[in-house]
Amino acid sequence: MLRFFSLVAILALAFTGATAQVTVTQRPSEDSGRVVQLVYADRVRTEQKDSVTEIQILAGKVHLIQGKTQFYCDSAIINKFTKIVEAFGHVHINDADSIHTYSDYLIYYMSTKLATLKNNARLTDGKSTLTTNELHYDVNQKIGEYYNGGRVLNNKTVLTSKEATYYGELKDVYFKKDVVLVDPSYNLKSDSLLYNTQTEITTFITKTLIEDSAKRKITTKEGYYDLKNRVASFGKRPIIEDTKARTKTIADIIDTDDSTGITTLSGRAVHIDSAQGVSLLANKIITNKKEETLFATQNPLMIIKQDNDSIYVTADTLFSGRLSKLILTRTDSTGKTDTIRGALTIDAKEKPKSDSADRYFQGYHHVRIFSDSLQAVADSMFYSGIDSIFRLYKDPIAWANNSQITGDTMYLYTKNKKPERLYVFENSFAINKAGKDMFNQLRGNRMNGYFIDGNIDYMRSKGNAESVFYVMDEDSALVGINKAQGDIIDLRFVNKELNKVVIISEPSGTMFPASQATEQDKILRNFKWLEARRPKTKFELFGN
Repeated sequence: MLRFFSLVAILALAFTGATAQVTVTQRPSEDSGRVVQLVYADRVRTEQKDSVTEIQILAGKVHLIQGKTQFYCDSAIINKFTKIVEAFGHVHINDADSIHTYSDYLIYYMSTKLATLKNNARLTDGKSTLTTNELHYDVNQKIGEYYNGGRVLNNKTVLTSKEATYYGELKDVYFKKDVVLVDPSYNLKSDSLLYNTQTEITTFITKTLIEDSAKRKITTKEGYYDLKNRVASFGKRPIIEDTKARTKTIADIIDTDDSTGITTLSGRAVHIDSAQGVSLLANKIITNKKEETLFATQNPLMIIKQDNDSIYVTADTLFSGRLSKLILTRTDSTGKTDTIRGALTIDAKEKPKSDSADRYFQGYHHVRIFSDSLQAVADSMFYSGIDSIFRLYKDPIAWANNSQITGDTMYLYTKNKKPERLYVFENSFAINKAGKDMFNQLRGNRMNGYFIDGNIDYMRSKGNAESVFYVMDEDSALVGINKAQGDIIDLRFVNKELNKVVIISEPSGTMFPASQATEQDKILRNFKWLEARRPKTKFELFGN
């Protein structure tokens, strides 16, 4: 009924004669904080509907005020009894110069200071703009809400949802139902989230799907994204999938900084590289997108996947980078040092043929390696994708079946991620356990071991080579101990067991009957059986 009277009154006002053409300018009274008062209007008309209802009809550049809130419109109707204001055309509410709302139509309740703006409703705080078809605004609390769809535009960021609540004092917007955020840095979909128009921080409070500018897909249940500073934090086991790089990352918490390209994974972190067939697990992993490096600590574990015999590697710290970006220093015979960028610390002459091959892994301190066919320990390690070689430094030890190999430096060549060849530099020593307290031995300056299908086939020692071989009869009874020297000596295996010792160059030696051999005849210099340090299963990799 009020709308009916309003329209009638406006039409009547429009067709009145000169007596209605009145310009009114008033100074607000002291109780302007409780009621809406007229400041200015081109035309004013008052109607007494009954003994208690008086309607004031205003038209032309209408300006009203209540406290610090200014109202502007083309025309308005004020019901002084119900304390309701209706405004039409170019409606504008200036809330203490902090928040401005606009629409084509307004209904405002003076007592509660609640406003409903309809048709092209818009709210702005100078930083962002909220638009919807129907906006409910609480002038007291500076809270705006919509329930039937709307959007917020902040610089280049656009957020849309079915419902939203804007908190003017905090500059927070709480979006609900079918939330979509579009920004040059990332796109987002969620059921609900918080966004601060001042700080440009998006806070995730439920399952959220994000796609960033690099086309990475992020799934998270909590966290935030700071658009202004380009940093983010994702919680509750977020997942980052990079389809281009074929990687997948999971952790309890993931922190990213787009300006530096650094991402930190904390708590049960997992980084899966499907292109290389490599997975990295650690309690903390730090990746650098710009440098394309990866740093893992706190019980890191690298898994090199293969069909039936994956390789597991642990160390105090694992590091990975691009071979093409590797920087080395070199000192010549004059003592001059220069820097080599993009150099490869490998024997291969060819350059990486693929993106996955152009990568290396380094392990620092307490390196431990396990596969079903071979195990190893060392102080440090270097592994490159271009040649699939494990380079083990400082007191390395390798085990294959009943054999143990030691030396100063050791290279483990793999093919199709299986052991293919073992090369030991200086002070090489191989031990094969033949039985209880019986050890076949081979030592020399350098040593090569060869594998077939991951199983040891033969070993060759060259340069001051020595050997001890336990000779058995057909019934596996001990016959004697053969101790020999030569320039080249081979240990040859059949079905993973040592079958014979072959002295190829400059042979000499002695055969001791088993009953006459002394302890000194049974071992070579620097003999050490280090089975206690051998990881027996992948679950023992973090042992001492």
